[in-house]
Amino acid sequence: MSSVSSIKKVCVIGAGTMGAGIAAQVANAGLKVLLLDIAGDSERNSVVESAIERIKKSDPPLLMLPENIERIEIGNIEDDLAKVAGCDWVVEAIVERLDIKRTLYRNLLPHLKEGALVSSNTSTIPISLLMEDMPEQLRSQFCITHFFNPVRYMRLLELVKGEDTSAEVIATLSEFCERILGKGVVECDDTPGFLGNRVGVFAMQAAIYEAIRLGLRVEEADALFGRPMGIPKTGAFALYDLIGLDLMADVVRSLRSILPEGDAFHKIGAESDIINGQISKGFTGNKGKGGFYKEEGDERFSLNLETSEWQARSKDLPELAKVGEVEGLSALIKGDDKLSEFAWNVLAHIFTYSASLVPDVTKSPQDIDDAMKLGYNWVHGPFEMMDILGTDMLVERMEREGWSVPEFLLAAKGHAFYAVENGQLNVRHHDGSYQPVKLPDGVSRFSMMRRTLEPVFENKGASLFHLTGGERLVEFHTKANALDADCMAVIAMAASDPGPGIIVHNDAQHFSAGVNLEHFLALIKAQDWSGIDGFLIDFQEAVSALLYCDAPAIGAPSGLALGGGYEVLAHCDLVIAHANSVMGLVEPTVGLVPGGGGVKETYLRWYQRTGDWEKAAWNCFNQLGFSRTGTSPDMAAKLAYFEPERDRQVMNRDRLIGESRNAIKEMSGTYSPRSVPEFALAGGDVFDAMVAFLEKGLAKGNFLPHDVIVATAIARIVTGGEGSGKTDVSEKDMFRFERENFISLAKTPETEIRIESMLSGRGIVRN
Repeated sequence: MSSVSSIKKVCVIGAGTMGAGIAAQVANAGLKVLLLDIAGDSERNSVVESAIERIKKSDPPLLMLPENIERIEIGNIEDDLAKVAGCDWVVEAIVERLDIKRTLYRNLLPHLKEGALVSSNTSTIPISLLMEDMPEQLRSQFCITHFFNPVRYMRLLELVKGEDTSAEVIATLSEFCERILGKGVVECDDTPGFLGNRVGVFAMQAAIYEAIRLGLRVEEADALFGRPMGIPKTGAFALYDLIGLDLMADVVRSLRSILPEGDAFHKIGAESDIINGQISKGFTGNKGKGGFYKEEGDERFSLNLETSEWQARSKDLPELAKVGEVEGLSALIKGDDKLSEFAWNVLAHIFTYSASLVPDVTKSPQDIDDAMKLGYNWVHGPFEMMDILGTDMLVERMEREGWSVPEFLLAAKGHAFYAVENGQLNVRHHDGSYQPVKLPDGVSRFSMMRRTLEPVFENKGASLFHLTGGERLVEFHTKANALDADCMAVIAMAASDPGPGIIVHNDAQHFSAGVNLEHFLALIKAQDWSGIDGFLIDFQEAVSALLYCDAPAIGAPSGLALGGGYEVLAHCDLVIAHANSVMGLVEPTVGLVPGGGGVKETYLRWYQRTGDWEKAAWNCFNQLGFSRTGTSPDMAAKLAYFEPERDRQVMNRDRLIGESRNAIKEMSGTYSPRSVPEFALAGGDVFDAMVAFLEKGLAKGNFLPHDVIVATAIARIVTGGEGSGKTDVSEKDMFRFERENFISLAKTPETEIRIESMLSGRGIVRN
């Protein structure tokens, strides 16, 4: 009998982009992997060896820790297929050719371990064809596990069962992929395109179709079909460029070939003279000379969709996109100009198509919403968007304009697709009944949980909730979760009445990438140094209150937790982080030093590791001066940002809240806040040595002048500066040193230039 614990070794056959990504993620989960591909002509394992090198050099990294590569054993299917006998799950990720896949399965049969699970990563070929005339035992153990690229970072896994797939196989792989590999699993029937690509590619094609029809610039279309709709900023045209116009053209053709006649996809996904023309000229996207966009030196161009000629790319967002980002979906569609028409038409295409898939493809709208949020990083799924706009308005406008409204959407007129009853979030199914949203045991998404709760306190920056067990949860919800005074006020409020414990968490893509730089830049331009000092004092007092309150504080991040965002985590008793969390203090990149206790806590942690204040000073100086970050909790542990003996990580971000609540229960009754630490500054001799190091690097061209000034400020905080002795200081002193050096740097024109560059989108400037 298969179970999650019975899967100890996995074989991945196919070492291309997807196969290599699957192998890397299995290795990240701590399991051994056998990675196979075709044999090379001279070097038998050359194909897989190349894949291993790609994994090592990948950016963003596919491995959570470089050493994880050691868990991957390599081979080829001519010499090493017998090694499959030692594997509990075999994942096929080879070329999308039915004949080649079926030949592989037949060759696998003599070597399969009894009870071994077998799956394909195909996104286009039905199981019924893959398993035609295959032995019954293989058919019962076979399913499709459709991962999304890049495997480490994309959360969706579509688990597709065939007519003969045993329920036990689906249950085992569902739990394994969710709990061990960290995926959001959506179970699908064996229908064309499944759910993610069927709706996701349709949405992209709808945006391209309407942009061409209405004569929009590609950058206008991407600006609207992007963040204002809660869709990644790549939109449709830039995403085509990223994936490759040639690859996307193949995907679209493949979907057309398998979707039933009369499917709405055929109209908006027809062959495109514009796309085919770009491909024929070598403009295949970012991997080629460009696609819909191109760059020549410092100049940027976009393709004119009417003439197929290049034009200077507009630097300004359409006003409607700016309004939409602030006011939401309703603001996008209420105008009568062609930009509003574009936004409405694209949404109407998506809504009617999604609704048309219920109940034939899925019985629950949640499956489609989950597929789009987990597989395409949409903030809201199509049915959640319809709830935001209101089904009354949608159906009435669609009928008035002659849209073909699917029966499921017509029946939902006047009703929400998601509704709360007795504290339970329910979703409307195909038969009109409301059933509880479906999540595995132990899984919680705060975006769903929030709908069942009322905030105890809320301002523009953050909200404070009391969970059913009394736990306090602080959620940041500023733009990009940039921290401001409102956020810190909610942190302080939670600490003043912590209940059994506090959880700092949000369900956005990133926990927080730092403090609000726009606010700091305004204060710098006004030369309001007391205003900066006041903000930093409030920040320091809030995180101190969090650290020393009467109940445990748990930081539960996912995505980026940088700068001020990390400083909040550094003052929690325990961090329970998603395995893809990026942690670190990056203030020097904008010409500043951490001012919310980041230097203090990093210095203290290195002392606790080394037992030597001088070694701690050097480690802190080198780490912060180079703005080093950990691209996973494992990597952050090497930098003392994450303490593996105390902190925890989870593979699935949807388990952060559950694990945090469990931790609070574990700590209840025995909790006491940490003792207030004393610090010893490393002294003037160490400061002089650090300055000499910087001057030597400046002379060699390793550093630029302002790099030296910023790093010198870090050195001053941990040593006391020139001529100082080894002095004992308090935690309050360390806070003050941070503020003084922060303000000193804020007064320099070089720091102002760095902040302006970052905010303008030009990126990091070194000066």
